[in-house]
Amino acid sequence: MKILFVCLGNICRSPTAEAVFRATAARELPELALTVDSAGTAGFHVGEPPDRRTREAAARRGYDLSGLRARVVAPRDFETFDLILAMDRQNLRTLEGRAPADARERLRLFLEFAPQSGMLEVPDPYYGGENGFEHVLDLIEQAALGLCAALRAGEAVPQTRGPHAG
Repeated sequence: MKILFVCLGNICRSPTAEAVFRATAARELPELALTVDSAGTAGFHVGEPPDRRTREAAARRGYDLSGLRARVVAPRDFETFDLILAMDRQNLRTLEGRAPADARERLRLFLEFAPQSGMLEVPDPYYGGENGFEHVLDLIEQAALGLCAALRAGEAVPQTRGPHAG
């Protein structure tokens, strides 16, 4: 199973989702072979580590983002990943515009897996205060648990694509 998390610049939300989901899945679904990655729809920060505030907030909760570097969604990602999860509607629309027709069914909003949050979009904390990074972590932790539950139940991947395709 291969999952890609996507935001705009790949320095706040999507690397957080990558690290949180990787840790959550290791704990909740240790038997599932996973490839987890993150990318951005824009190339503002290619090669850079996640934002300092993102790394610090994640570290306070035990997540290590130090090895991650920003990259842009590549055409091959639409072939490689079983599930591509956008952090917000704008990035989802961008992905839908870039994806080949047969890949669009694998594009979703990450917070669909956290209906209890009452939100569908992970807000971008970049221009806000420190508490925005904590809020993003709260939402992502909820969605990571929800995604694990959906994977366990076989409900996360479109039926036309198996867990080992790509």
